Amino acid sequence: MLKRHLNQITVALALAATLPLSFAQSAAPSWPSKPIKLIVPYAAGGPADVVARELALVLTADLKQPVTVENQGGGMGVPALGVVTRAEPDGHTLLLAAFGNMVLQPMLSKKGGADLVAKLKPVSTISTGPHVLVVSAKLPVKNIPELIDYARANPGKVSFASAGTGGTAHLGMEMFKALSKTDVIHVPYKGSAGAVNDLISGEVSAMFSSLPSLQGLADKGLVKVLAATAPSKSNATKSLPLIGSALPGFDYTTWYAMYAPLATSKPVVDAINSALTKALKTPALVAKIEAAGTELQAGSPEEVQAWTQRDTEKWSRVIRDAKIAIE
Repeated sequence: MLKRHLNQITVALALAATLPLSFAQSAAPSWPSKPIKLIVPYAAGGPADVVARELALVLTADLKQPVTVENQGGGMGVPALGVVTRAEPDGHTLLLAAFGNMVLQPMLSKKGGADLVAKLKPVSTISTGPHVLVVSAKLPVKNIPELIDYARANPGKVSFASAGTGGTAHLGMEMFKALSKTDVIHVPYKGSAGAVNDLISGEVSAMFSSLPSLQGLADKGLVKVLAATAPSKSNATKSLPLIGSALPGFDYTTWYAMYAPLATSKPVVDAINSALTKALKTPALVAKIEAAGTELQAGSPEEVQAWTQRDTEKWSRVIRDAKIAIE
């Protein structure tokens, strides 16, 4: 009798010992269990779209599930953020957003941006890179000191184009204006095409931009690349002079990060982060993206938050001092 009782206790203890393991196995994320959508808050063909599509190809091969890119341009990214916040929090609908969507837009717009950002969970950093300051080939300057001297000698005659008020190109100009103590003019366009055309013709003097967007024009001598906004490891930009060398305190980068709906579980976030970390080290992907002046950089959710905090502090001062607001 005692022996049978001891056997029952032994069996019960053995079963109890296996319960945590069985539970852990059943609770482990089966991610991905279906196709994945990457929502990009920009039109097809831009820098964010290029990064997303190249990354999607690598992830598709690694994860054995289709990873597709869905472009949701316009509205400073608000519509795209809305799509992801409303999605099932299972890791199969993700947002590849730029810092402008997650940092600038909530500070500038009253159309629900901050509320939507609060409903998203950081997953991983994706990439970072500087802008370059490009001037019309018709402007008689060859470097940043000459541009500053020219602007001071010609107040109100140097104009900076941007793809719209409140964007990075506009805020970069406001930072340049404040630090250089020059009277330069902001000329906003509805998109970059018109801005670039007028830069070529000399209707506007200068523009902050990602390098790939204007490299072809620079190669043809239609515009001049003067300097980069921050140091870079990319072969495309690492040899460029830094604006901060001539204008102490001037420094900014652009960056992309991956986000999921806020209710996404930590195991799923960890699984996505692990997949991204592997994908972003793929040599062919690194070579292709970094050739365009963007540095791939996988990181933790905490690093995304650190980048966000850093740039919130940096750009809030620029926005406040320049009294910029968008309804």
